[in-house]
Amino acid sequence: MHITSLPSHYGVGNLGDPAMKFVDFLSRARQSYWQILPLNPIASDQGYSPYSSISSMAGNPLLISPEQLASDKLIELDRIDAKKSGDRVDFEHASILIESILRTAYTNFFRRRKGIEQFYEFSTREAYWLDNFAVYLALKRFHQNKAWYLWPAEFKLRKESAVRRFCNDNQDVIRYLKWQQFIFFDQWRLLKSYASQRDVRMFGDLPFYVSYDSVDVWSHRDLFNINHKGEMKGVAGVPPDYFNAKGQLWGMPTFNWKVLSERQYDWWLARIRKNMELFDLLRLDHFRAFAQYWEVPAKEATAVNGQWRAGPGKAFFTRLKSEFGDLPFVAEDLGDVNDSVYQLRDDFQFPGMKILQFGFEEASGRSPYLPNNYTANFIVYSGTHDNNTTRGWFRKQTSTGQRKFISKYIGKTVDEGNVANELSRLAYASVAKTAILPMQDLLGLDESARMNIPATNKNNWLWRLQAKSTTQRLEEQLSDWTALYNR
Repeated sequence: MHITSLPSHYGVGNLGDPAMKFVDFLSRARQSYWQILPLNPIASDQGYSPYSSISSMAGNPLLISPEQLASDKLIELDRIDAKKSGDRVDFEHASILIESILRTAYTNFFRRRKGIEQFYEFSTREAYWLDNFAVYLALKRFHQNKAWYLWPAEFKLRKESAVRRFCNDNQDVIRYLKWQQFIFFDQWRLLKSYASQRDVRMFGDLPFYVSYDSVDVWSHRDLFNINHKGEMKGVAGVPPDYFNAKGQLWGMPTFNWKVLSERQYDWWLARIRKNMELFDLLRLDHFRAFAQYWEVPAKEATAVNGQWRAGPGKAFFTRLKSEFGDLPFVAEDLGDVNDSVYQLRDDFQFPGMKILQFGFEEASGRSPYLPNNYTANFIVYSGTHDNNTTRGWFRKQTSTGQRKFISKYIGKTVDEGNVANELSRLAYASVAKTAILPMQDLLGLDESARMNIPATNKNNWLWRLQAKSTTQRLEEQLSDWTALYNR
């Protein structure tokens, strides 16, 4: 369950009290992991997708807790026009409200002067990414939120004198944007520490690609498949698959792996290091691309006419291992994969993923996604954020034959009322080393609670947990399964 899905009075979940209460729920239920989606900034022009961010390093200011700001005496909560937590995230409302709150807190922070030394220490320590991020975002706002490749040439191509002049003229804006990141990471540190004290580990998610309109591409064009004008030559995506008959065209530039290799993967090392600071375990999204990636010519309308190209492969992870030692990674090895992907995963002993919904696509016990075919080094899910909820999947996406097979496999009559519970129990009973349940499946919710439909950019990421949903009965159920199946 992502942070945005937590209940709150501000349109979107946050890192404060709602998150800590959820940690308490997990702890009482004897659960060891909380898996979330990427924490990077999101925006309306990308459908608020956490997988399409303007920065691979920055945190999402929408997740900053107003209650925590009030506790630090930076705002007064009774002056905020908050509202009751609805059943859907309201990103538009939250964006306006949180920006207003942060402006007030920023003014009070520098007026009060408590914590200023820590802010400047943070700014110095994180300057390797923070300086470019703050300048980029200040420029983006100055240019009416247009993408960097639509800016005047002097800013688009980072002419040093023009950028320096802009920085001199906009020092307070840049400091404000850095301060937001200081507050975000301080609140994340408090949450992670709170979870750690209760034996709950934070399980993060690292997107493979970064957005074309991002500080990463703007400030490191040589690391991406971009021409001298700043235009994409190759676009990332995947060929036709389970989710989309035309494949998925993501609109993100592919990497220039030749240059990255020559630089000993320095940009990736910095990115991995930051994520290892934030999380105890890290899912490598689209792991397939480390072995081979699908590249589509930039002017194509769909992902069909792409081609496979060699990824960085074993050399990349050997470099990471020499830098970091043990690598706490999980390989997202789903979709159109081949033996080279599995070999790369297994060479470094990364756990792979098993999705129970996939196991019932055909009425046969041969599927590698069914528990009878598992080995231990996997993480099993009833479904992920890209799948329908299990109840919704059963209602909308299974045939009569599949439903009969599900009942036969489980050994009891399964219908839409109990299918989520039965697949969840199946996950916990499997030999996979870890079992992760979407919160929607634990609650038995239907397709209206789905988090994301791949290859679409509207009405996603909106599901929201209700405050009274984390009941004692759910705690006891999870705790009982954990004991019963020796987890």
